[in-house]
Amino acid sequence: MNLGMVGVCSWSLQVKNISELNGFTNKLGIQNVQIACGDPHHASWDEGDDMPIKAKNASFKLTGAMLGFPGEDYTTPQTIEKTGGFGDPATRPERLERFKWSLQRVQDLGVNDIMFHAGFIPTMNDAGRKSFLQTLETVSTLANNIGVNVSFETGQESSELLFTTLKELDRSNLFVNFDPANMLLYDQGNSIEAVEMLGKYIRSVHLKDAKRPKIKGQWGEEVMLGKGEVNIPLFLKTLKKVGYSGPMSIEREVGSQQDRFNDILHAVEYLRELDV
Repeated sequence: MNLGMVGVCSWSLQVKNISELNGFTNKLGIQNVQIACGDPHHASWDEGDDMPIKAKNASFKLTGAMLGFPGEDYTTPQTIEKTGGFGDPATRPERLERFKWSLQRVQDLGVNDIMFHAGFIPTMNDAGRKSFLQTLETVSTLANNIGVNVSFETGQESSELLFTTLKELDRSNLFVNFDPANMLLYDQGNSIEAVEMLGKYIRSVHLKDAKRPKIKGQWGEEVMLGKGEVNIPLFLKTLKKVGYSGPMSIEREVGSQQDRFNDILHAVEYLRELDV
């Protein structure tokens, strides 16, 4: 496989500064990075407000930025359902302010793509759906005003619900950051079928692998790329089938920093050997 569009998620390497990130990408032999925004109230960088200029002067290329919100709790699927994204009406005002901050950070980084988990999207007959979608419309408008695209990460809802929601919102700057492993971790359908359904909305991809939960309501298991149930070769072929040719960022979210680096290096070598 040509690794030209393959990169890494900065948070997967548990780096604290741009110099450390630059060193890791050089060791991995990859050029592209999806970078954590570095919200000072959530996950700051050593460089603080100087992070963007340091990142732009590094040897890697930025493909987009990822935003997380203070207070999101991934302990269990149930805790993140209550605390994730814009799901809780009580936290929406503060999180919209965080989002506005991230738009400035994206501009400073010189990219026009931001990704985050929107939260568990209410189903069609849920009384909270209208206000939730109104919040996403606000997000879209704020981003569109400065030419930024927003990609909601997959996994916390079915692909059918996400597709229906994006179609209903009908905004030209709302897309999908497709993570096939998340669909398994949250036990939300088939990732290959989801690619075919969401194809036109996919703007960025996380390369991650996992196994479904053995007990309903618990987390699945994240594993090294190629060792899980995603079927990475078929996943990549299906992305190509739907016309996707954008960035693909390797993500690893378990293990020590050294373990993560080794697993990401394995992923790079695994992808290089694939005939897709």
